[in-house]
Order: sequence, then C-alpha cells, then structure tokens
Amino acid sequence: MNLRVVVSLLGFASLFGVAAQAQEERKTIDVFAGYSYVRANPATSGANSFSLNGGSASIAYNFSGWLSGVADLGGYHNTNILGSGVDGTLSTYLFGPRVSYHRLGRVTPFGEVLFGVAHTGASLLATSNSQNAFAMTVGGGLDYRLNSHFSIRPAKVDYLLTRFTELNNSNARSQNNLRVSTGIVFRF
Repeated sequence: MNLRVVVSLLGFASLFGVAAQAQEERKTIDVFAGYSYVRANPATSGANSFSLNGGSASIAYNFSGWLSGVADLGGYHNTNILGSGVDGTLSTYLFGPRVSYHRLGRVTPFGEVLFGVAHTGASLLATSNSQNAFAMTVGGGLDYRLNSHFSIRPAKVDYLLTRFTELNNSNARSQNNLRVSTGIVFRF
C-alpha cells in the first residue's frame, strides 16, 4: 500500500481519537446500506466513460451533533464494459470525517471528505488484471428521518477520484468519477 495512503489513514484515525475525548452528547452509530451507481471516466484520451452498478455500506460514529467519523465500503460491477466483453469490478474502502446539520426538522444534510484505497479487477476470457490505487471522495447528501431509528437517504452524490494506471501507461493517472447512492440508514 502506498505510504501516503497509510499516513493519511493514521492521521484521520488520530483525529477521531481526539474528537472522541471531547465528546459531551449522547453518542449514536448510523449504519447505511443501499444501491450505488458509478460513472467511471478513464483518463486515457479517447476512452469512453462507462457505468458500474453495485452497492455501498457505511458506518458513522457520531462524536457530537455535527461531527462523525465514517467508514465507507463499496462494490460496483459491469459485465460487458463498453461492449468489449471485459468483465470489471471496482471496490472502494474509504474513511474520513462527516459534518451534518441537524436543525431542519426531519431533514439532515451532510458533507464529507473520505480517503482510502480502490481496487479494480477486470477479466477477458481467461486473462485477468487487478490493481490497487489511492481513492478519495468529496460529496454529501441528505437523510430524511422516519423515526428515531430509521432514515431514508434519497440521494448522496460524490466526486470519486481514483489514481489507477491505464492502458499501457506505467504512471498512475487521475480518474474523475461520479458516484450516486440511495438507501436506508439505521441509527443505534
């Protein structure tokens, strides 16, 4: 794993430890599960964008009424990328802070910045290829509270940056992707 990724993850872990020491309100844990769509945009000139469908799940520990630490995992798949016969998957493992605004009644908007690792795998007939790369999201969404234990997340939209090596190029390149999720939130 890249040293920058490890250092970033350790930095965020220490940030969460400091925030946990400063806690004053009743703590809750939010668990999200739902459908996710990724619009993948290769950095290679002339390569077309393509869609991946899948799911994501996250767990957020609420340190206060506005600050949470989030772990977000996602898996996305396409069985025939751009009609090429290539079967591809993308997995993301992201961590970071979330800021929420709870003063709008049942609606809670939030924003987050998450850092971590993405894993991609592709196969054509008997040949397969996979790699790991840095990943980051910047985005947000809103939750609609149904009761004290359940909310609906009608939309969460993220800019998803990945740094995979593409098409006969040994250098990592930036892929500027879009991720949209919807699902349900359980609060404990």
